[in-house]
Amino acid sequence: MVLAPGPPAMPTLSSLPGRSWALLRRTPPLVFAMAVLAAGLLASSAVLVKGIRQANDTITVTGASTERIRSDSADWSVEVRQGGASQQAAYQALQPLVQQVVTFLKVQGIAAGELELDAVGTEKEEVRDPRTGELRSTSWTARQAVKVASRDVEKVHRIAGTIGVLIGQGVPLTINRPAYTFTKLAEKRVQMLAKATRDARARAQAIAREAGSGIGAITNADTGSFQITVPDSTETSDTGSYDTTTIEKDITAVMAVTFRVD
Repeated sequence: MVLAPGPPAMPTLSSLPGRSWALLRRTPPLVFAMAVLAAGLLASSAVLVKGIRQANDTITVTGASTERIRSDSADWSVEVRQGGASQQAAYQALQPLVQQVVTFLKVQGIAAGELELDAVGTEKEEVRDPRTGELRSTSWTARQAVKVASRDVEKVHRIAGTIGVLIGQGVPLTINRPAYTFTKLAEKRVQMLAKATRDARARAQAIAREAGSGIGAITNADTGSFQITVPDSTETSDTGSYDTTTIEKDITAVMAVTFRVD
């Protein structure tokens, strides 16, 4: 029976050549120990660095998606103000003017269910003698807002552009700009984030391809702020923006996605 040869025996100090043994005998013990320790640390460091490279082979890419949306809701208000010598007189003078505004809006196509009258507010103003402080006169101002909420954004846009004729008829109006919004924003955001993630993957694949690598699973994803701006705007905000001045808008979603590199 032939036995396979075993591993070569480790050389002992006594088996070293004479010159090598003599040199070791003259080497201080501390130097020898440090040399052995340094060799061990180099081997350990090589293994550690290699492990870090394998664990951190990732790439982070920003993806974006932009889409044109159309508002489907409009909120608008005008305020009527009228003065009087007393609170009662101001209120009584205000009411016919408010009714004139309501009639105009209904004639233009605003339904009763789309109209709302805000609470009446009054303000008192006193005029006093600057030297004596004596009260000279008192006047009151009554005000009431007429609010419109409609899903017909084009109708509101049209009427807002014509209601100024009431000012020419003697109605003291403060006309606010309509606010146009998109009511399905929650589900739209989900779609936009998905598109932004796909865009980030396509960019990461293009970068990795140039390096001869591939893209694996997502390891991290950070959602950026949503920007809802006027069409073709370059305006951005760190906290996001929401334009309400235009019926059509651009919505932009941004995602910072980290992929594993294969």
